[in-house]
Amino acid sequence: QVQLEESGGGLVQAGGSLRLSCAGSGRTFSSYVMGWFRQAPGKEREFVALFGERGGGIAYTDSVKGRFTISRNNDKNTVYLQMNNRKPEDTAVYYCSVPYLVGGRCSHKYDYWGQGTQVTVSS
Repeated sequence: QVQLEESGGGLVQAGGSLRLSCAGSGRTFSSYVMGWFRQAPGKEREFVALFGERGGGIAYTDSVKGRFTISRNNDKNTVYLQMNNRKPEDTAVYYCSVPYLVGGRCSHKYDYWGQGTQVTVSS
């Protein structure tokens, strides 16, 4: 059974930094894309970043480019999201996710989700 667990969320002031972690179990994650999504109150879940399988490509949504960095440690089945220069509009519940087969920027391509971690940025 695939399980994902996020950690590292919290309250941070605008301009501050935070690092999220997502630990997975139940499969060999190095063979799959790992992604981060977020959902703000009243909004749809949106793509944030992904890290391709086997050291594949990295992609970010435009609003976080230059501020967020995704990385992964396949030995630990863990993906990270370093968030710098946080903005109030980054406030959301952040989810990590893994597809059954092939991922991408669309949430419907992902089959396994963590429970989410709340990130709040105060102005």
